[in-house]
Amino acid sequence: MKENVISVLLNQKSIQFLFDIFEKESKDICLVGGCVRDAFLGKISRDIDIAANINPDEIINILNKNNLTHENYAFKYGSITTSIDDNKFQITSLREDIKQTGRHTNIIFTDEWEKDALRRDFTINAIYLLRDGQLKDFFNGQEDINNRTIRFIKNIENSIQEDFLRIFRYYRFLGAFEDPRIIKKYDEIILRY
Repeated sequence: MKENVISVLLNQKSIQFLFDIFEKESKDICLVGGCVRDAFLGKISRDIDIAANINPDEIINILNKNNLTHENYAFKYGSITTSIDDNKFQITSLREDIKQTGRHTNIIFTDEWEKDALRRDFTINAIYLLRDGQLKDFFNGQEDINNRTIRFIKNIENSIQEDFLRIFRYYRFLGAFEDPRIIKKYDEIILRY
């Protein structure tokens, strides 16, 4: 079933169009975050995050070239939003977060997918899906989804200190599993249900 949902996600006309226009410019993009996590849980998301291995100015240029309107209210975080066929796409340049306090952070752009993955909260939100269905899964997020495990990528205390909303996000994602079994940080069990 998961494979079918991933196929449905990847074969959406609007997603194929985005892959096409970025590939035409020889730029790499991947689906990431909630839409990938949801696909592994058998759900289709209409709010789709895309990671792009280019800077936000280049993202805007590609969108403009293809007559796509966009919002750049999160430009300082490398994020540009566009809509196609009732789907909202947030396209964000690969980045590292530095000196994060709450929802605010200083950033530096990177061309390394794993460094971008390190800034994310949980392993299940750091899975990158390529056009051909291949994955970049640096922290075994797919395995955690299969095992119904919520695992912080970084040290739990530090991660929560960086952004207190991660506590709420933790419980939100815990609710995505019918029978959550384990809460743990990277390779260390913290609490068992």
